[in-house]
Amino acid sequence: MADSQLLVILAVAMVAGIILFRLFTVLGRRTGNEREPPQSYQRMGSVAPDAADNKVVPIPGAVARGPVAPANPVDPLTQALLDIKTADRGFEAEHFLAGARHAYEMILTAYSANDRATLRPLLSDEVYAAFDGVIKGREERKEKVTFTFVGVQDARISHAVLKGRTAEVTITFTAQYISATSSENGAVVDGDPKAVRDAHDIWTFARDVRSSDPNWTLVATTYGEA
Repeated sequence: MADSQLLVILAVAMVAGIILFRLFTVLGRRTGNEREPPQSYQRMGSVAPDAADNKVVPIPGAVARGPVAPANPVDPLTQALLDIKTADRGFEAEHFLAGARHAYEMILTAYSANDRATLRPLLSDEVYAAFDGVIKGREERKEKVTFTFVGVQDARISHAVLKGRTAEVTITFTAQYISATSSENGAVVDGDPKAVRDAHDIWTFARDVRSSDPNWTLVATTYGEA
């Protein structure tokens, strides 16, 4: 009886040994050099270390984080006009240009005719003083200016700025007119009474955007023939 029990125990031990041996051959043993199991997921925008050179490399599909540039950056002139529009809700660039074209013709015509009454409300103190100085010189020399305005070929806003409550808009004019200055005895001392002149003028107009007066005044001029 004892012998039969011993045989059973030996048979069970042999079976257990065979099973353990097969598990060992399939699974192997840990040596300390095994790779860590892969992460089950990675967070978008995160980075993973590169084991080869210890550099941090982005995970494919990750979204880079950093300053985002505007999709449609606004140029300085457009931004300045927007600033003026914000400060003065009645400001419209096209309407302003139409008024400036009219003012350009009016000022040149009044200047040639020594018409101070028309010039005074349209000019800043500094510009009026300069115009008045030239007019006084012509009057002292008894000179006469004949002037015919042909028209404005082009007028465009080339600069704008809002300084506190003062808006300044610069317009480049391309125009044509006939102008001649004659002495007291009728001799032409400047210009040509029969020739059309091409002019290229850069004028700057300004206005207090908080003022109830809607009119703009001429604050700077640069003259030149195209």
